[in-house]
Amino acid sequence: MNTTISIGLCFVLSLLNSIAFSQSIVGSWQLVNESTCVDDNLTPDEETEDVLNDMKAMSKPSTQVLVLKDNNTGDESTRIISKKKSYNSKGFLYRYSTSTLYFLDKRSKTIIEGFNVEKISADSLIISNTARVCETKVFVRIK
Repeated sequence: MNTTISIGLCFVLSLLNSIAFSQSIVGSWQLVNESTCVDDNLTPDEETEDVLNDMKAMSKPSTQVLVLKDNNTGDESTRIISKKKSYNSKGFLYRYSTSTLYFLDKRSKTIIEGFNVEKISADSLIISNTARVCETKVFVRIK
């Protein structure tokens, strides 16, 4: 009888431990770093560096925030996830598993983008595009 109780207690404690250490993706995330495939394909020289710096300087100075809500909906302050012209809404649906994050269009419920979750912690989220592995986005939690 004691063995059964101790096995059950170990199971409950391990379950509680996994729940306590699993990170929620729900919240507000600010984009702090982004690497593109262009960065990886160019060889580092002075001209290339100048072009990349000019391109980064042309980007909007406003903060880019991604808000993921409990009900699997989300909003983005600017186009962070998909820059496709056909996708004109800043609202979307998402689906999250332990290793993959899918963004869906609100109307058609089709997948807009898919990302591998490289790292998720209490204060950071790193994702890479499933179609273009060289495209990585780094977020920090702001709420």
